[in-house]
Amino acid sequence: MTPSAPRAATGIEGLDDILGGGFTPHRLYLVEGMPGSGKTTLALQFLMEGVRRGEPVIYVTLSETAEEIRSVVDSHGWTLEGITVRELVPSDDALGPADQYTVFHPSEVELSDTTQRILADVDQIKPTRVVFDSLSELRLLAGNPLRYRRQILALKQFFSGRRCTVLMLDDMTSAEHDLQVQSIAHGALLLEHTIPGFGVPRRKLSVTKFRGSDFRGGYHDYVIRRGGLEVFPRLIAAEHRRPPTRERLSSGVAELDRLTGGGLERGSSTLIVGAAGTGKSTVSALFAHSAAQRGERSALFIFDESANTLFNRMDGLGIDLKSHVDAGRISVHEVDPTELSAGEFAHRVRCAVEEEQARIVVIDSLNGFLNSMPEERFLLVQLHELLTYLGQQGVATLLVSAQHGLVSSHMVSPVDASYLADAVFLMRYYEAEGEVRQAISVIKKRGGAHERTIRDFRMSHGRIEVGEPLRNYRGVLTGVPEPVRK
Repeated sequence: MTPSAPRAATGIEGLDDILGGGFTPHRLYLVEGMPGSGKTTLALQFLMEGVRRGEPVIYVTLSETAEEIRSVVDSHGWTLEGITVRELVPSDDALGPADQYTVFHPSEVELSDTTQRILADVDQIKPTRVVFDSLSELRLLAGNPLRYRRQILALKQFFSGRRCTVLMLDDMTSAEHDLQVQSIAHGALLLEHTIPGFGVPRRKLSVTKFRGSDFRGGYHDYVIRRGGLEVFPRLIAAEHRRPPTRERLSSGVAELDRLTGGGLERGSSTLIVGAAGTGKSTVSALFAHSAAQRGERSALFIFDESANTLFNRMDGLGIDLKSHVDAGRISVHEVDPTELSAGEFAHRVRCAVEEEQARIVVIDSLNGFLNSMPEERFLLVQLHELLTYLGQQGVATLLVSAQHGLVSSHMVSPVDASYLADAVFLMRYYEAEGEVRQAISVIKKRGGAHERTIRDFRMSHGRIEVGEPLRNYRGVLTGVPEPVRK
């Protein structure tokens, strides 16, 4: 998104993209999230971006000590240099009998005292960025909702007059989640995280409010790593349209190109489906290798095998994939299915296309992709958006999908993605003359003619061979064909 006016950058590239450049300056914002969702880390990145721009900034902590804040900073390899930390937590002396209130309610004394100390610091330092951590303490000090709302309104007016951009952090630990600050704030962010049955926590954020400004709505995945939050904006294919092209991409095997009607088209998606071991990954890698020989770049995202296994297997077929990887023409990304969210995966694919200039993308396999995120809803919708984006970028995409079973007329796929693909390759085992052989056919291809035949497919003797059409057999797709008697 293109910002319409100068913004206060957050220091988080993905979040700035979602907000159209950052926060609108000199406004008050609410950042909500359960403990552990990354609010403090986000706030510190926001302040460090201010320091980088030469701005005075202040971190007001009402619940954590300065030492605890410093430990967070150290864990990310940062420094507090340039950030003024004001610690307004109760001291040990507050536990003494002489400090217990007997005439006045604590809210009447403590809230006023806390507010005065905050305002005095602001007048002295004159910061342009301020963080309050957290609102739970102010809410408790206020004692009642009316006093709390009035205090927030007063702080908003005070900071607005001093041209401060303010983040107020709320850990949502109150018994009832009120909307007092949401209604007062200029904008609000919600950070959420869930713990799946296996693997790392899945984190997502959303912009629930942003007055007077466009923003990218919906949920956006993010992770917390050493170095801070990394946010992956939701992919919107419509924002990446390019003029289409109909250029065809060769596999390097003449018979396979004839089967596909001249090769794959740029901007198309191809699903290669079949039982385990029928050659699906080999065919997809074959197109990447052929593109590398033409000087083009490809990206392979592999879920089910290691890169070394892939290289050794392709070497055995006379295809030197490793040399093209070393030369930078092919990138192989081993995907750990327990560590990845759908948003981060889409981000990695975008980087391969936009930064590495990959013209072929291989996802091997859909089974691994879907199994890595079993609790994600709308995963197929996200895959459709990703394929649409790749098509608009002129990238040829190959999707590998393994079917259940080996030899049968009732092979079953874990998910039906054939409607998403522009072309579908079907690879099968079949029995003939006491041998288990393999066959390949193209059963769907949008926008062009293709062979309707079923051809013999072999991976042996250090080479890949696509044979003549199997016209002497009937019922090849059942796995047990019958010879055709003339």
